[in-house]
Amino acid sequence: DMHVLVILTDITNYAEALREVSAARKEVPGRRGYPGYLYTDLATLYERAGRKRDHQGSITMIPILTMPEDDKTHPIPDLTGYITEGQIILSRELYRKNIKPPIDVLPSLSRLKDKGIGEGKTREDHSDVLNQLFAAYARGKEAKELMAILGEAALSDADKFFAKFADEFEREYVSQGYETNRSIEETLEIGWKLLTILPKGELKRIRDEYLEKYYPENE
Repeated sequence: DMHVLVILTDITNYAEALREVSAARKEVPGRRGYPGYLYTDLATLYERAGRKRDHQGSITMIPILTMPEDDKTHPIPDLTGYITEGQIILSRELYRKNIKPPIDVLPSLSRLKDKGIGEGKTREDHSDVLNQLFAAYARGKEAKELMAILGEAALSDADKFFAKFADEFEREYVSQGYETNRSIEETLEIGWKLLTILPKGELKRIRDEYLEKYYPENE
């Protein structure tokens, strides 16, 4: 009847060992030489997490894996993604920029986030702010990639705003060190502050009533 956190590291090493054992048994290999039962084996590990009927406690599991060659389509991260309820992907590029923790927001995901946010759980504007920040960061990254190839002159005025937003988003929102204890309320306020970098007309994923209530007009 306790809440238990289990951290498994490193799943990649476990899968490599499984491949070696499978080869030694002369079993028919699957993708990239891994045994065909790799999915079942990983699922057996991961799906031990959860709650048990008639008990108050729970098991939360965080498996950690090294992504071979940073390839998300590699069998280990690919199968792990199918089984788990979300993934937090770390970026070498952000780490080199001294962004800590170097979380790569765009490919990271949570399949359960909609069940834990919103009015009565966090705050009514949480979902809209989340979607707007995600969309703006994605467009900002695209603008920065275009700027790296063709130069800043190739960007429209709007794209320049989004490129600036992407830089500030990484520095102020993603980066918070390893000691910061930031509340949901504080995080949402930082998100709203960052959105003032963009023209208000570009905030198309936030409902008008939330813009009127939360948008910091004095920024």
